[in-house]
Amino acid sequence: MKMGAMKQGKNGAKDGAQGKDARGIQSVEVGLGILFPLLSVSEPLKLREIADRAGVSPAQAHTYLVSYRRMGLVDQDEATGRYRLGNMALDLAVARMRSFDPLEAAGRMVEALRDLTGLTVSLSVFGGFGPTVVVMRDGLEHVYINTRVGTVYSISGTATGLAFAASMTEPDVKAAIALERGKHEAYRRVGVVRSWDTIQSELEFIRKHRFATISPNPVAGMSAIASPVIDHAGQVRMVITLIGTASNPLMKTDSSAWEALMAATARMSFELGHMERE
Repeated sequence: MKMGAMKQGKNGAKDGAQGKDARGIQSVEVGLGILFPLLSVSEPLKLREIADRAGVSPAQAHTYLVSYRRMGLVDQDEATGRYRLGNMALDLAVARMRSFDPLEAAGRMVEALRDLTGLTVSLSVFGGFGPTVVVMRDGLEHVYINTRVGTVYSISGTATGLAFAASMTEPDVKAAIALERGKHEAYRRVGVVRSWDTIQSELEFIRKHRFATISPNPVAGMSAIASPVIDHAGQVRMVITLIGTASNPLMKTDSSAWEALMAATARMSFELGHMERE
């Protein structure tokens, strides 16, 4: 079970016979490589910085950047000479977002994760009552879990809920906890409601490491690892969760299944325009 089975290039094409081995145009690939350094920074870059990061000479980078300026893909500050992405890059990004269905793509990723790991995989969004399962694929283990499409998770008492809570403000999390304890208490949820004070340190960990677990698990003998899909605005759009028996070695946070989950949610986040900034 290798992470390579889930790996995709920045252009979204899966590695394989038609992606990796098909004949391409090297100059196009080099040219796009010169744009990549501008994707991961929040400040304009000097020509030499772009060249160093792209692995080309400054003269070669400059030739491409001249054409990119003419096309509107990059802008150059007249005073400093530094480069940043231009308006055409934004137009391309907007066109990509319009044609991309995140739930459909995430559903395919859930299928791939289930096939790759053999574990049960769920996809959840934040609905009117809280984190709600919208896609569920059973794994190879014959286990009983009280989770199906439409199941609502506790925001404080499940790995999935905590993955959502980590991106929310303190007042919003407290309000969600109060809702679970209040008039909607009769609405069936998975997980025991916990207080804000008991989950603060866990939320800090999730923000830093981009995954959540919970102990003890709401279902005895089971384990869950959840990772958020983050959009261009830094908001959690959905959460993908691996579910298996606590004794399954794949339910460890250094296992191949965990690595595949992290790669999948990082890829989906990239598809939604999320970039880790330097």
